[in-house]
Amino acid sequence: MESEFILIVDDEERMRKLIKDFLKQKNYNTIEAADGEEALKIFTENENKIRLILLDVMMPKLDGWSVLRQIRQTSKVPIIMLTARGEEQDELFGFELGVDEYISKPFSPKILVARVEAILKRTSGDSKEVKDYGGIKIDNQGRTVSVDGKNIELSLREYELLVYLVENQGIALSRDKILNNVWNYDYYGDSRTIDSHIKKIRHKLGKKGKYIETIRGIGYKFEVK
Repeated sequence: MESEFILIVDDEERMRKLIKDFLKQKNYNTIEAADGEEALKIFTENENKIRLILLDVMMPKLDGWSVLRQIRQTSKVPIIMLTARGEEQDELFGFELGVDEYISKPFSPKILVARVEAILKRTSGDSKEVKDYGGIKIDNQGRTVSVDGKNIELSLREYELLVYLVENQGIALSRDKILNNVWNYDYYGDSRTIDSHIKKIRHKLGKKGKYIETIRGIGYKFEVK
């Protein structure tokens, strides 16, 4: 991972050091910011070198939500939000803004590192295959999606959810199964997180959004109609 970094953004020096030390054990290079303004400055100067951002919510000068909004205007870099809050609405709000992962403090550093590794592995893009699902083309290498030739912007989680649905075309998938396979860990939040993501994906797919069918009492199914 030479010359590439994970940006750690947290106003608590102790927390930054804790995360940095655990990531270093896995040979990840890190760069740090103590507030939102510094984070944006570092990101602007090193955008092509930053592979992932660990972003705290409550910070001085500029909070995590504001940083997230500005970064998402120009970049799809994976972002994991770190927050002391555990409210469901906060989590849904984060996903609406384009968060890829959401971890509430206190958390296990080992679990955090495992999620970092999982996201980086999924975004490495080692397959060159492009598949077409009724006009929805998915490029695994570029992690891009186009509808009738027009590219659409999806967050990492939206992309992974869509890929999971299309790869299981014609199969009714329960919300629990989706959480276990897409979120890739034991998730204890409300299943409305999935519903929120599905709603956004359908909107972005336009007329092709009808391919994602709601199965009452179960979950969702993707089927080209």
